[in-house]
Amino acid sequence: MKKSILLFTILLTILSSCDKDDVNANSESCYTNSNAQSIVHDGINREYVLYMPNSYDGATAVPVLFNFHGFGGSASEFMQEADMRSLAEADTFILIYPQGSCLDGSSHWNACPAGGDNKSNADDFGFVEAIINELSSQYNVDVERIYAAGYSNGGMMAYGLANYKSDLIAAVASVSGAMLDCTGPTNHPMPVVHLHGTSDGVLPYNGGNGWNSAQSTLDHWIDFNNTTTNPTVSTDNSGGMTIEHYAYDQGDSSVSVEHYKYIGGDHVWFNATFQGQNTSEIVWGFVSQYDINGLR
Repeated sequence: MKKSILLFTILLTILSSCDKDDVNANSESCYTNSNAQSIVHDGINREYVLYMPNSYDGATAVPVLFNFHGFGGSASEFMQEADMRSLAEADTFILIYPQGSCLDGSSHWNACPAGGDNKSNADDFGFVEAIINELSSQYNVDVERIYAAGYSNGGMMAYGLANYKSDLIAAVASVSGAMLDCTGPTNHPMPVVHLHGTSDGVLPYNGGNGWNSAQSTLDHWIDFNNTTTNPTVSTDNSGGMTIEHYAYDQGDSSVSVEHYKYIGGDHVWFNATFQGQNTSEIVWGFVSQYDINGLR
């Protein structure tokens, strides 16, 4: 994989020099999310939108799914765009849409440890851990079934958690995202599903503009998880777009790495379906197979 990139060349022009106090002073939320929960972490007031399904009764420990918006997005708007609430009701899991912190007017996620790959000094890994701790103190959370998904910069964040908070995260999903070069000390086999369009003009499918390709990201996890290298391939064009599905299975702890390739797909949370499943259903259907020990 390429050297660590220093800037998000398409999404953000970062201030060339600013100290941590300056960053924190400008890191409050760019948005006011309706019905958001608030938590102070690392001196910054952070928000997240919590969806607690009506089917939750507290008697049984339930999974948690984080879904991270893209660069410049808001949690409440992303909940409408990437709506997983009906799935949370049907399968009884806690759904969290966190809000990225604000720098120079743009919300964002820091998907690497402190350093040049990040857009600010906001501690997003710690923010996620703080949410988990707060949820666990209030609800009956299955701590072995906490998942991370995200779109674009949010997909980067999901990969960052897979690398640096794998003690908390059981499986991840990235939609139109990319993994940065700050791959870290993942401490258990990590199930990964990656959805990407071949005509993505922001995070190019084949890489470029400082971004890693979809295949190089897949190759990292295929190698890490010791899956098969010859995938099972299926194709479906009944849902508005030709989509190819690649499944690399038989990994350690029976985890798999899967890829949905949207032929001609743009930089979006996809509306097209694969074998009748929309993007939210694909994401939840994949990650929910696993707990932190592997295939359930």
